[in-house]
Amino acid sequence: MIAIASDHAGYIYKEKIKGLLDQLGLEYQDFGIHSNKPSDYPDEGHAASEAVSKGVADRGILVCGSGIGMDIVANKSDGVRAALCITEEMALLSRRHNNANILVVGERVTPWETVEKITRTWLSTPFEGGRHQRRVEKIHSLTHR
Repeated sequence: MIAIASDHAGYIYKEKIKGLLDQLGLEYQDFGIHSNKPSDYPDEGHAASEAVSKGVADRGILVCGSGIGMDIVANKSDGVRAALCITEEMALLSRRHNNANILVVGERVTPWETVEKITRTWLSTPFEGGRHQRRVEKIHSLTHR
């Protein structure tokens, strides 16, 4: 299951991403916002990130204006590896090398056509493991010292 959330500045793309997930037959839970009325990105971003952190969701997708705020919020949750991606290659590498479990995009800075490609790539790319596994494990061990 994919946890999905946005603030008001990411609402349109969130709705488009939900349509894409429907097309792909992927289950998701929408943690809000449910309109384009002003909201505070930490509220929705934290709720979705905690779903990933606690294993309620396998992965997450967050959207705000730039993506920066949601990325910062998401990476505060234990076990989350959120990646703000602005290119397909970043999405590919975030999965292959970093095993990113939350994708973050910015509605105000990335055209929809690019976000759609980023999302498809991120959803379909597996983690390579191997030497990258050791590095991913270090991310979380360093935060608990």
